[in-house]
Amino acid sequence: MTLTSQDLTQAPSPRRRAWLRAFCVAGVVLFAAGLTAIWFQAAIQVSLAIRWVALGLFVPFAIERRSLLVWTFFAMVVGVEVGADAPRFAAETHFIGEMFLRLIRMIVAPLVFGGIVTGIAGHGQLRGVGRVALKSILFFELVTTIGLILGAVAIDYSQAGVGVKLPVPNDAGVAVSVAHQAGWQEIVLNIFPENIAQAVAQNQILQVAIFALLFGTALATLAEPRRAPLVAVLQSLTETMFRLTRFIMYAAPLAAGAAMAYTVGSMGMATLLPLAKLLVTCYSTLAVFLLLVFAPILMLARIPLGRFATAVAEPAAIGFATASSEAALPLAMERMEEFGVPRWMVSFVIPTGYSFNLTGSTIYLSMAALFAVQAAGLHFSIGQQIVLLATLALASKGIAGVPRATLVVLMAAASSFQIPVTAVLMLLGVDTLMDMGRTGMNVIGNCMAAAVVARWEGELKTDALPT
Repeated sequence: MTLTSQDLTQAPSPRRRAWLRAFCVAGVVLFAAGLTAIWFQAAIQVSLAIRWVALGLFVPFAIERRSLLVWTFFAMVVGVEVGADAPRFAAETHFIGEMFLRLIRMIVAPLVFGGIVTGIAGHGQLRGVGRVALKSILFFELVTTIGLILGAVAIDYSQAGVGVKLPVPNDAGVAVSVAHQAGWQEIVLNIFPENIAQAVAQNQILQVAIFALLFGTALATLAEPRRAPLVAVLQSLTETMFRLTRFIMYAAPLAAGAAMAYTVGSMGMATLLPLAKLLVTCYSTLAVFLLLVFAPILMLARIPLGRFATAVAEPAAIGFATASSEAALPLAMERMEEFGVPRWMVSFVIPTGYSFNLTGSTIYLSMAALFAVQAAGLHFSIGQQIVLLATLALASKGIAGVPRATLVVLMAAASSFQIPVTAVLMLLGVDTLMDMGRTGMNVIGNCMAAAVVARWEGELKTDALPT
């Protein structure tokens, strides 16, 4: 989100841009020097002072750019530094991120409801709903299946769990509450709301989307004089929610910085050492997935990579920093509408993807499950791994909106395949850091789904994109 306009600021002169670039380069060099000083056992205070001076050199660049993306990344770096230098203070900043998430949850349901209903009833999209739903589900299942397979291949190759020593449980044992693993009938049943107020209160976005589809379809069948007043009200509601989103996003950098500070301050770096190989494997696999799966799909759909990357950069950064797909949802919807996807399609595809298209989470699930198998010293055949992946694929569809949902699925799989609970609990040490990466991937995947489905439907605005 660009926070300025030509009416408010003018482009900096070439000389000013040169100075800003110089400050930026100096900040990078100085920050690297501050980190290097730690390895050479230099004075802690000297190293600390160098890093904070380096961060100060970035401030003129961030102020001049006035970009939500730049501010968010700057706040994340500052948050990491605060978490490392003042962990007690960092732990007390958690409420800022929670406050931001509450504001986001406040606007998501009316945003999704208004966008879908006005698109169907106000723009005559009734016939396209079924096609969009079918194409979306097929696309979701294809991409998430590829993600599961790639995650399994990556962990089998890296063998990150081999040689890891499991923690010794205490005398009382480890008591873990494992969520009920829903069957496919229950998964389908939970898609449909029995009480729309309850669905909104519990933040069941997919149920809200289904209600909006049915409501919009019913409204579209009314005569024009009867439906026009309600459509006008809902259009005003949706526009108001998008405007409110812009206001709330001004707090996104602060929330991102606070979330990073809390994560680093509460975890500490010592917990990362035993699981560093898993962490590297996870992020390497996410990068490979972006390059070898997402990029080819975008090219096949004739969607320009540069413009798409620009559109999803800010929502993905917010999702990464806060480790919450909800935090990025309103901005992702706004960005994809600006990208050229019709509002009603954005309002349906992206929220639906939060239940069926958690690409980053599926990659992590297969990696984490097989890591636990390796750490426990078990040997699963290819057939056993396929059954395990199929179980994870099914279970992951029924836990949308559950905090730390991937951990819930892993615990259920562990009980079904006789994997020691302690092997899964080891993942808690780096779960938050990996959650950031998989959340960012989830946001990118759902934005891509909206663009690709819109292109398949011929609804992607040709005046915004080259054909």
